[in-house]
Amino acid sequence: MSARVLLERFFCDMLRMISLGCFLLLFGLTRVMASYPIWWSLAVGHQYSSMGTQPILCGSIPGLVPKQLRFCRNYVEIMPSVAEGVKIGIQECQHQFRGRRWNCTTISNNLAIFGPVLDKATRESAFVHAIASAGVAFAVTRACADGSATICGCDTRHKGPPGDGWKWGGCSEDVEFGSMVSREFADARENRPDARSAMNRHNNEAGRASLNDNMFLRCKCHGLSGSCEVKTCWWSQPDFRVIGDYMKDKYDSASEMVVEKHRESRGWVETLRPKYNNFKPPTERDLVYYESSPNFCEPNPETGSFGTRDRVCNLTSHGIDGCDLLCCGRGHNTRTEKRKEKCHCIFHWCCYVSCQECVRIYDVHTCK
Repeated sequence: MSARVLLERFFCDMLRMISLGCFLLLFGLTRVMASYPIWWSLAVGHQYSSMGTQPILCGSIPGLVPKQLRFCRNYVEIMPSVAEGVKIGIQECQHQFRGRRWNCTTISNNLAIFGPVLDKATRESAFVHAIASAGVAFAVTRACADGSATICGCDTRHKGPPGDGWKWGGCSEDVEFGSMVSREFADARENRPDARSAMNRHNNEAGRASLNDNMFLRCKCHGLSGSCEVKTCWWSQPDFRVIGDYMKDKYDSASEMVVEKHRESRGWVETLRPKYNNFKPPTERDLVYYESSPNFCEPNPETGSFGTRDRVCNLTSHGIDGCDLLCCGRGHNTRTEKRKEKCHCIFHWCCYVSCQECVRIYDVHTCK
């Protein structure tokens, strides 16, 4: 066989391999885009850090569907708040799950920032969608109230007459506007007639509803020497930790569903119904899911589990953060750790505090 023929066959084989690689790459990218919103990657890495200093190029944001792209271009001013909302949602998720086998770990340099964990319709997926949607609504609402965004402002609908001894004043936060932005942007891609879109829409709305449920009256006194002759009040969002605690309770009591298919004028549509008829059906404020979670004990690239080896556990706890449960029965290692801390602090009149520096030794327990 001539060298020319061998060379031609070599190049043909290379082209076939390149074509297969491109197909697999495109298939993988399509799978990622269909799994969950990869625009969440806005909240991590260089894109987030550059948002406040550089013009936002909506076309460069990964994973936007046409409706989101139009929204971004029309309301580019509030896109930093959208990114900030996803970021505080991720941070709250990591706080709430810090002592659990799955601790809301994000993956750097990956458009799917949670990896394959959210590919399945589990409790974890339900919580992340809810807390991210709540975070977007929260951040946009706060930006409107503090003047960071000029296309919106305070809520002038006072929701009732003033109470005894106070009157309306200040800047009531317009949570309805923030929720509308979250709904228009976060739900834009959840328009498919399948069960996962139905689940995501429900949980997104449950997250936004948590803001309305936890709004409270914040008041300020006016008068000489704090006499509170006049008191003005306005509606305020709580600290986002309150939302996180609320949604974590919803995660613990989430309702398992089953998927049903039925035919409509637009074709086959998937809907969800409660799996257990003897339980109270979920309300619009409850989280729903229809697939079981992995146990997250061992590393598994298919499920996105990092396992719990080397995780710090609480030796005295009988809960999920305790060494027995967090380490999945594998046992734990113990090491001593020296930490420098301030101690023997004294208040001096007037007005400063002086402290000494002490070295304390702690036992640190990690899963085997």
